[in-house]
Amino acid sequence: MLSNKKKLTHFELQVLNEIKKIPKGQVITYKELAIRIGRPTAYRAVANACGKNYDPIKIPCHRVIRSDGKLGGYSLDGGSKMKARLINNEK
Repeated sequence: MLSNKKKLTHFELQVLNEIKKIPKGQVITYKELAIRIGRPTAYRAVANACGKNYDPIKIPCHRVIRSDGKLGGYSLDGGSKMKARLINNEK
């Protein structure tokens, strides 16, 4: 799985590095994450970058949700249900 890291763009790595800064038990939106990296209109690209997360244990992309409060996608087994479970377990 780590071999995917070499295929990531600078932007995608920037997104994943910013995700690491989200404290356990908190969530932010894709748009908030886009703002944090200085690309406020790139929230869809942020969501796509989350989908390329090569290490969901160290990079907790489950902490990033949609602006409408819905969870959005999650690429690991269990999809959105797993994402909800991970968020709830951190509260």
